[in-house]
Formats: sequence, structure tokens, C-alpha cells
Amino acid sequence: MEAKRVGIFIRVSTDMQVKDDSPEHHEQRARYYAQAKGWPILEVYQLDAVSGKSVMEHPETQRMLRDIKSGHINGLVFSKLARLARNTLELLEFSNIFRTHNADLISLSESIDTSTPAGRLFYTVIAAMAEWEREEISSRVAASVPIRAKLGKPLGGQASFGYRWQNKELVVDEREAPVRKLMYELFMQHQRKFSTARALNDAGYRTRNNSKFTATTVSRLLRDSTAKGERRANYTKSLGDGKQWVIKPESEWVVMPCPAIVSSELWQSVNHVLDIQEAGRMSRPKAVYLLSGFVKCDCGKTMYVYHTSKVYSCSKCRHRISVADLDEIFQEHLKEYLKGIDVASYLSETDSEIREKKALLESTKTARERLQKTIHSLIDLRVSQELSKEQFAEKYRPAEEQLNQLDARLPILEAETDVLSIAMLSSDNVMREVKTLYDEWETLKFGEKRNIVESVVTSIEIGKEDIVITLAYVPNSPQNAKKPSHSVMDSLKR
Repeated sequence: MEAKRVGIFIRVSTDMQVKDDSPEHHEQRARYYAQAKGWPILEVYQLDAVSGKSVMEHPETQRMLRDIKSGHINGLVFSKLARLARNTLELLEFSNIFRTHNADLISLSESIDTSTPAGRLFYTVIAAMAEWEREEISSRVAASVPIRAKLGKPLGGQASFGYRWQNKELVVDEREAPVRKLMYELFMQHQRKFSTARALNDAGYRTRNNSKFTATTVSRLLRDSTAKGERRANYTKSLGDGKQWVIKPESEWVVMPCPAIVSSELWQSVNHVLDIQEAGRMSRPKAVYLLSGFVKCDCGKTMYVYHTSKVYSCSKCRHRISVADLDEIFQEHLKEYLKGIDVASYLSETDSEIREKKALLESTKTARERLQKTIHSLIDLRVSQELSKEQFAEKYRPAEEQLNQLDARLPILEAETDVLSIAMLSSDNVMREVKTLYDEWETLKFGEKRNIVESVVTSIEIGKEDIVITLAYVPNSPQNAKKPSHSVMDSLKR
């Protein structure tokens, strides 16, 4: 797989240009991270003494955006989001540009790497911010709406699941509310509407009319803001008897406070995930076959299914494999993958390693602060002539040498911590998705399977004798190291 081509973005304002937050420090940290990932660094974009209030029109920013749009680089590494932009609108604009051109943002301090499954949730947060901006604008220009809606009175129809009308006031239904709350918690655990519905049904819960929960019902209830204490009124209308209901323009909506079933934070988190899942489905063409787009020949060319043959073929090497055979091999690979991984042990070990790295990092920072104070004291003693020139030199030179060594070590430790933190987030996401795909292979719908495949598969390379399936962030283990590929012939004999 071709390595990501990255640039480094450095912006340090005038008041931040001290030794431990200098442009050099930010650049070293980004370089160490890129080197750890095996990414070539093609460009460095440096904005010295530039305020973060607005950076979009700066020549270096414009050069970076040209490189993104031309494909010269497809990833940007920076130390923290505040160094990229402090202006919310500019951050939204950056996000849209990068997503449009299939480029990734890598923010080290926030452990955001949008090239990873976990990191792509960043785009969810940005989408939520954009939605909030739109709602703010909408609320300022909202037109007049029916008086009854303004007063929060019922406009007809049933209350949302988890609520009931009592004396024309919306109140929490003590029987349904715990199920509505559980729905949000289960979705955060599974991050799949289908899995959430199945978990509710398996636990014996049913809808108000005693039907089983479906993915559609779960999606509608998760999206309903009533659960977080914001009841929308006057926002739908019927197209006629027996016809569908449609959403009115936001300018006609009325949002009224009501009792909350879940916290605003939980509701936002759930809807962030839904936003990014829906945005991903809208931005890519619909796949016909489960693994299409990921299958490549070992010569480097993408393999396609031509016409109705249901066979992946390479136009150059004439390598061929049937869609059904590859799906079966892929399912077997998931089984071997899960067999070789102790998820809890892996995450525990990684978490322990991260804590050790962070402790070492803090210890190094503390040592540097003490040394800096010592150097300042030596300078004061020399200025007051309590130390001779020779005495000062004898004490200052080793202190200065040690300070330089610590300054060189700090960005390396930060980069090592960054790599571990981002890898752990993404590994947890990938392993959970792989387990869901394997365990629920027979019951998941095609679209749900495809969504998981797009989150966890990096590449599938077809050779004459072997198939190499690469999943995102496979933890290192002896068993995995022994099984990097599948023999085509052996797999087809099973």
C-alpha cells in the first residue's frame, strides 16, 4: 500500500515563541510521529508569529491547500487543533476541504488521525458544529409559528417513545423512559443501529405497539432531540391522506424545553456517530460487491468485476478470483484474526505502556523546568558577581548541555505517546467492528457489512498463490506474525 504523503503545519504566535513551545519543537514532534508511521514528509508550512484568529488567507496556508487539492500531499500533521485554526468557521472550512479531497488531518495533542477509523469521528464533531451553526442562524431568522406550538401544547399525535401527555403537558413515561435511555447507551457500545435493535429485542423490550425494534425505529428515536430535553414542534407536515410526512423548513420549527431522559452529552455523542456514518454513505458510490474497491492484483492494478461474471479480474495480469470464493476467504481471515487476538490483554498492555510513556514525559518536563531554574539562578549569581567568570562557565556549560539534551528528547517522547494513543483508539474500534462482522455475518444486511468493511479493511492483494488481507491496526502478536496471508489453493480446498 502506498505510504501517505504528508506535510507539517506549524503556527506559533509571537507570545508562544519560547524554547519549549518553539516552531522547532512542534516540527520535531511532527517529524518523529511521521517517521514512526513510515510517512514521507514532502512539505513544511511555517507561519511564524501569526495569530490563529484567521489563517486561511496566509500565503503558507494557501500553498498547503493547493498541495492538498493537487494531490501533492494527502495528509497534514500538526501539534494541536489550536495551532491549525482558532476560528471555528475556518476549522469547518479546513475539514470540508480535506474530506472533499480524501486527505487526512492528524492532530497529535488531541490524538486525532482521520486516516484511522477512530479518528474519523473528528469529522462527526465538525459536522455537529456545522449543524449547530445552521441552527443558530435559523433560530435568529425564524418566522412566526402557531401560538399553540409556542406554548408547548400538544398539536395532535402520540408523544415520543419514553413520554406521554398528561394534562396537556409532556411528561416522562416511567415505563418507557428506561428503555429509551438504554437505547442510547447500547448504540454507543455497538455503534450499529441493527445491533442496538437486536440487543433491545433480545432483552425482551418492545415498541409501544408491542412490535420488535427495527434499525429504522432506533434511528428515528436516536435522532429525536426530545430525549435530551428539546422538543421540536411544527416541524413536519403531511402530503395528504395516506401519503408521507415531510420535514418543514427549519425556519418554521419551534423548539421547546421538556424533561430530559438522557444527558445532552450522550445525545450529542450518539448523533455525532450517526452523522459521520451517514456522511460516509452519501459521499461514496454504492458498492455492488462486499469487497469491491479494496481488491488489487499484486501488480498494483485494481481488480474489477466486469459485467455479470461475478469474478474479480486484473486487466493486466489476468489474475482472477470469484466473488463468492473471496468472500469466503475473507470470512475465514476474520476467524483467524480473532483467534489470534486477546483484545482485553492487548488494550490493557497498550494502556499501561501509554501511562508509562506519559509518566516519563512528565518527569522529563519537570527535570527541564528544574534545570531551567538552575540556569536562571546561575545567571543571577554571575550578574551580581557572586560567581567568577570561570566558576560560572564550570557550572553553566554542563547545565546547558543537559538542557539541550532534554529539549531534543521531549518531542520524541511526545511523538511516541501520540503514536500509542492513536493506535489504541483505532485498534479498539477495528477489533470491535471485526468481531461484529464475523459474529453477525449471517444476519447483517449487505449495507451494514459494507460499512464495517470500509472501516476495517486496508487492502486485499491477490497473487498467483497467495492472498494478503490487511486490516487496519492489527496488533503485533506471534500468531498474527505467522499468518500474514492465505494460500489461494488451500483456501479454495476447504
